[in-house]
Amino acid sequence: MAMPISLAILVPQINFFTNNIFLGGLGEQSLASAGITGVYYLIFAVVGNGLNNGLQTLIARKAGENDLKAIGHLFFHGVWLSLAISFVGIFITYTVAPVLLRATIHDSKIYEQVIGFTYIRIWGLPLLYLYVMRNALLVGTNQTRLLIWGTLAETGVNIFFDYALIYGHFGFAQIGFNGAAYASIIAEAAGLLVIFVVIHFKGINKTFSLFENWKIDVGTLRHIFYKSLPLILQYAISIITWEYFYILIEHHGERALAISNSMRNILGVFGIFSWSFAATANTMVSNVIGQQKEEEVIPLINRIAVLSLACSAILTVMLNIDPRTFLMFYRQDDQFIAEAIPVIRVISLALVMMSFSSVWLNSVTGTGNTVVNLIIESITLTVYCIYVYLVLETWNMSITWGWGSEMVYWVGMFSMSFGYMKSGRWKKKKR
Repeated sequence: MAMPISLAILVPQINFFTNNIFLGGLGEQSLASAGITGVYYLIFAVVGNGLNNGLQTLIARKAGENDLKAIGHLFFHGVWLSLAISFVGIFITYTVAPVLLRATIHDSKIYEQVIGFTYIRIWGLPLLYLYVMRNALLVGTNQTRLLIWGTLAETGVNIFFDYALIYGHFGFAQIGFNGAAYASIIAEAAGLLVIFVVIHFKGINKTFSLFENWKIDVGTLRHIFYKSLPLILQYAISIITWEYFYILIEHHGERALAISNSMRNILGVFGIFSWSFAATANTMVSNVIGQQKEEEVIPLINRIAVLSLACSAILTVMLNIDPRTFLMFYRQDDQFIAEAIPVIRVISLALVMMSFSSVWLNSVTGTGNTVVNLIIESITLTVYCIYVYLVLETWNMSITWGWGSEMVYWVGMFSMSFGYMKSGRWKKKKR
């Protein structure tokens, strides 16, 4: 179940990675600016993931109860809710974001690149949200293998248009930095189209009675939103603090920001198995509870966590054997690579910690206690923000110490998630 999810998670990370490879060819400043733009868009992307995970939990519970018609009803309302939220994100980008970014980014050239890119990139949000709603349906009903087709289409289209639009190949105009924004939007549209076609021809529309009843039930919208809201806030706050981290990094200079952008790619690409096993834990825990087999939940989580840890350990060893090979993709100088390698060592420890921490955290989501997720995230991020402010701004320490914040984050997430699941208090939650 986790393998197709891994591919679905890998493809967006490959898109980020290829964007940065092509943008790295434009110079260190473009690679630095891509760090802030990428994390900014990620804030709104994870809002969609929060809605996705909340809906996925509800769908998985109905799948465990074998209530197929209710699955289609939930999905239909999830689509409308996601579109409404996406346009709120676009509105915020054009009104609030310019004020905040201008006040916090010190380098005026980086600010101009960031805001111009963001104005374009944000229009891919409705497409992305519809795409993750399809993912919620497929993962929640254990049909993860079908995710492959949409993700393959998305990554192929993204690579083609990155090369074509950034550098002006195949008869396209040379757009430069903003070419990556247009390429990503086109890729999201392609992925959505392909997954829509796959679902249609596989007969999933009929199986779950999708879009048979166009009447909107406000109660269902409210139920999905309330279930997802703690996750939306949890994920949004998490990435907002990451954007805060990147802004503090920007105060350390262009190179520090460019290195940190490459570290984000490492976390994304080498953390795919962790996130896929985490998504699997969410769905399987919810499904098992739907079957009223609560006694199997903790042994299930333990097995998933061990598999996740094993995969992460193998990838981390591979990364540390020759980190220069990975860093050379960005086409920067030897000094860039030399300064980045110590940060990779710290990131590697965080990747191992993340492998089982994310499984336990998403298991809490699977129980339906999304408010608990929000509480855990809020406490952890408070400590995280204090750490990065003291290390990067007050004590002006190196970004290697700054990236130690990832260990602070995952230790906090694991300790509270593990304690909650072991306590058994989740058994009192039935919906």
